[in-house]
Amino acid sequence: MNTVWLIISSVVVYLFYLKFIKPSFYWKQRGVFHVNPYSRLIRVFFSDKTFLDIIRNAYEEFPCKRYYGSFQFLRPSLLVRDLELAKKITIKDFDHFHDHFTLANDNDLVLSSNLFALKGEKWRDMRSTLSPAFSSSKMKQMFVLMTETAESFTDYLVASSENKPREYETKDLFTKYTNDVIASCAFGIKCDSLREDKNEFYKMGQNISNTFKRILSLKGLLNVFFPKLCQALGVGVFDDAVTRFFKRIVVDTISVREKGDVVRPDMIHLLMEARKGRLKYDGADIGTSGFATVDESNLMQSAKRKIDLTDDVITAQALIFFIAGFETSSTLLSFLSYELALNPAIQKHLQDEIDETMKLNGGQIKYDELLKMKYVDQVISETLRKYPPALALNRICTKDYLIPAQLARETDLLLEKGCLVAIPVYGFHMDPKYFPEPDKFDPERFNEENKQRIVSGSYLPFGSGPRNCIGSRFALLESKVVIVNLLSKFNIVRTEKTQVPLQMARSAFISAKGGVWVALQKR
Repeated sequence: MNTVWLIISSVVVYLFYLKFIKPSFYWKQRGVFHVNPYSRLIRVFFSDKTFLDIIRNAYEEFPCKRYYGSFQFLRPSLLVRDLELAKKITIKDFDHFHDHFTLANDNDLVLSSNLFALKGEKWRDMRSTLSPAFSSSKMKQMFVLMTETAESFTDYLVASSENKPREYETKDLFTKYTNDVIASCAFGIKCDSLREDKNEFYKMGQNISNTFKRILSLKGLLNVFFPKLCQALGVGVFDDAVTRFFKRIVVDTISVREKGDVVRPDMIHLLMEARKGRLKYDGADIGTSGFATVDESNLMQSAKRKIDLTDDVITAQALIFFIAGFETSSTLLSFLSYELALNPAIQKHLQDEIDETMKLNGGQIKYDELLKMKYVDQVISETLRKYPPALALNRICTKDYLIPAQLARETDLLLEKGCLVAIPVYGFHMDPKYFPEPDKFDPERFNEENKQRIVSGSYLPFGSGPRNCIGSRFALLESKVVIVNLLSKFNIVRTEKTQVPLQMARSAFISAKGGVWVALQKR
């Protein structure tokens, strides 16, 4: 019996060494300047530092370094703070860094089959298959659906408003809007979450959002530190009910449309077209959704599409689209409302542009006219700078990569296959070298003259290179549509609950402690 326990204890100690001790020597053994991995873990789990603080501090901590050795949950990671090197990694030498680090295991359809999690050729095939669905011509078709949702959203707020300003927690408010937009534009289902917040779509969105907020829970940490064990035990990140719900919606919708020959300009239709091999690029993009829009790589446009779009695969793509849009766009709109409440002159400038455009178009905003609204785009671009949806980019080195020495005391670094790379987006966005007075909300950074001076690679709200965010046009368009409708009817004003300055939450995603509170006042 003692022998059995000795063997078990020895195995446990050895596994502990492999997982928690040995990785901490990785950079030291290679002679690379690095931080203490355990101090970083303490900051994440036990300090009062938010993820914004951690990313910004990591960027500012060693200003004379182009890069340094760091760790993500004890896994070696090279933190890159040099713009030129970051651009090489994400663009020029992309073939060495084409994969993301994710929590995916094969038991979890959502996290293993979606575009964000796929790797290598599977990712290339899926990206090239889906790219035509996110062109600006396709966004123009979805604009009608977005407008219907935004008008219904605004009409409800007008009808329920009183003579005095009415207070709202903006993240909760705009999550209901983004839920309804994605239900309509992705799944072809009409929801009205302001009037009925018990609908299944909204409840599932809250389930997903809460899952990400609990990513540092026991279940999330098990997937971080022991992914193979979780795969063997069938422990995924999401509840099975989420996957089952969305798969049922997708399968039923496809069946109804195929039997009834129903066509609707939404994501399900586009994915059905892709499955039949009929989803193609339809000529040059007709304009852009804004300065923050990321262009699709020619590599993806010219790639051959070989992916088998089964119902499961379509479900995974539709669901990741839902996840991304549900959380990130509502966050953007929440912080945008906060900044407008604190900066009434900026809000007035924005409303003047909206009023003038609506007056010229009979009280309506058409797609082409929306794209011409420069100040709307400036305000959203500045919000994305100050509150980027992804605080950092991560890449996996997929084949050995040499980083030649450039500075004094640097030596050539051979980055080995499998090593992580972290690019601190929030650090670049808050660096006064690139954006003077970075804590100030200033849309004039993005006016016609100033945006030409923005250093290439310093502004990364939707990522960089071929692995950028495929849905940037969609996110910008749905945000502009609702802000234009809302500000045509309301002023956004501060209340006693409005935090000044805003306190950020200790969350894996950018969010405010206690929520973002403002009031809507009828104009």
